[in-house]
Amino acid sequence: MRESERAPRRIAVGITGSSGFRYGVALVDSLCALGFETHVVLSGPAFKVARLEEGYEVDPARSPDEIAEKLFADPSRVRIHSVEAVESIPSSGSSGVEAMVVCPCSMGTLARIAHGYSIGLIERAADVALKEGRPLVLVPRETPLSVLHLENMIRLARAGAIVLPASPGFYHRPRRISDLVAFVVAKILGRLGLEIPEELRWSGPSESLVEEEGP
Repeated sequence: MRESERAPRRIAVGITGSSGFRYGVALVDSLCALGFETHVVLSGPAFKVARLEEGYEVDPARSPDEIAEKLFADPSRVRIHSVEAVESIPSSGSSGVEAMVVCPCSMGTLARIAHGYSIGLIERAADVALKEGRPLVLVPRETPLSVLHLENMIRLARAGAIVLPASPGFYHRPRRISDLVAFVVAKILGRLGLEIPEELRWSGPSESLVEEEGP
């Protein structure tokens, strides 16, 4: 089979109503840049957060193509699925989806995944990843964490999920919010075993960034 005839590699991304909508957008854009067919599911609250945090006026009733064009850099590689479409590609273990990422992941979504309680496509796709033994990365953005939050995270880690909080580092001397977002996206790509784009890699401090501390 020629390279052009091969089915594209697939990854599913759930974007929930947790704060940090731009993390999900940046992740999808990075996956598309790596050549993945990215299957995206946005929860109802995610559309509200997109408007409140980023100013995106995206009507969930619009067509999938219109939503993709509004949100992502390369909409040709994005497949938008309704959160209610539990019959769609991400819900099947035989669909060829290699991994699932929920970014950002609300505590409600995390709790439902932890207890196998699916109310829509995001939880269903995460459940499929766990039962099929495929990578499941959950990116919570919440603080402080209650005992319930921590117990759900432990439960998921024991089940095989990767809990990767959106906690950007500062050793790379970020100058823009996008630098902090890129840090988290690079961590996600690394845990998926994917190539980290050169602009997201840490290659050590340059001499210009190494400064002696003052008194």
